[in-house]
Amino acid sequence: MIEPCRRIRADILRVAHRSGHGHVPTCFSVVEALYAVYAAIRHDPSNPDWPERDLFVLSKGHASLALYCTLAAYGYFDVVEVEGFGAYESRFGCHPDRLKVPGIEVSTGSLGHGIGLAAGMALALKIEGSPRRVVTLVGDGEANEGTVWEALMVAADQRLGNLAVLYDHNRSQRRCLQIENPGERLEAFGCAVTEVDGHDVAALEAALAEATGERPRAIVAHTVKGHGCATLVEDMFAWHRRSPDAPTLAALMEELHADAV
Repeated sequence: MIEPCRRIRADILRVAHRSGHGHVPTCFSVVEALYAVYAAIRHDPSNPDWPERDLFVLSKGHASLALYCTLAAYGYFDVVEVEGFGAYESRFGCHPDRLKVPGIEVSTGSLGHGIGLAAGMALALKIEGSPRRVVTLVGDGEANEGTVWEALMVAADQRLGNLAVLYDHNRSQRRCLQIENPGERLEAFGCAVTEVDGHDVAALEAALAEATGERPRAIVAHTVKGHGCATLVEDMFAWHRRSPDAPTLAALMEELHADAV
């Protein structure tokens, strides 16, 4: 695990403990993906509304805490501000709000909606002749929503080569409708598909940089829900909406730093 991603995970744990909120295992599965996105796209933390920026949409909006801590790591705001996560009148809600948080492009949370908005944004940029691109991150549970696949059909039909879809394949749906072969399905829906280790930042960056012509890019990120802490991995369903108390926080931090050099 690279140190910036370890620090982001530590921030997630601290904020989840302080706030009593947070989908911690879900957040942990996408840390490298989020870190890689902001390493790959054009953006300016000092000017979040920069007109030439690329756009990122977190379709699985319940992983908002991971996005906030990643944006803080890139300098959009101080992570101390995120400690108000989920509190009354805090701008850092349990789902991201584009009107409150710098760097948030779309308010998300209703699963299956963010990818459609991302496809629409990519289409608008294509019509304008803009070189800007759009990246969205969807979850494998979210992919049970038909709107995900409808959006992909539109993206393929409209030849949106400026759209990249990160698919967080953390197998969180294995108790119900787990999609076992997302790469095959994404290919069948017209995407150019790459499959990578979703905890390998360099591999994710390389996949995001690949040219696809006029086909939307789909990157299947094979991840582990709770990656970084054995306790979260081994009992991910019990931790779905749970936040750590003080003793558990200390134990999780020890697990997180166990392989640190």
